[in-house]
Amino acid sequence: MKKFSARIAFSLCLLAVLVGACRRDLRSAQGVVEEFVDQHYVNINLQKAKEYSVGLALEKINEEIRLTSGQAIDASTRKPRIHYRLLEKKEGERRASFLYEGTIRAEDAPEFTRRWLIVARKEGDQWQVSNFTEYE
Repeated sequence: MKKFSARIAFSLCLLAVLVGACRRDLRSAQGVVEEFVDQHYVNINLQKAKEYSVGLALEKINEEIRLTSGQAIDASTRKPRIHYRLLEKKEGERRASFLYEGTIRAEDAPEFTRRWLIVARKEGDQWQVSNFTEYE
């Protein structure tokens, strides 16, 4: 019984380490930017994306919210599947930029790609998305 308990304890510890390693570091510029990309583009959750935004990015998100008001996006909404990858990053002490390529797949539509340039700045001790631009 002791061997079995030790294996379970070891397995639980290993699982905790793996789950912790998979979490995004929201204290880093890249972690905040990728959380923003997930919320804005993948989950289509503008309210959540807004939490990671300041300045021009916040203005753009607020305008998107205004333009889409009355359009319910919930569990019944057919969302496209979006996968993205980092193409380039430039990081400084207080500013960073990240270029991503997103592949968008929707039912009954051809697959297409977009590039997103996401700029972040450090506000106090927290990184925030300060601007984002989409390219074909």
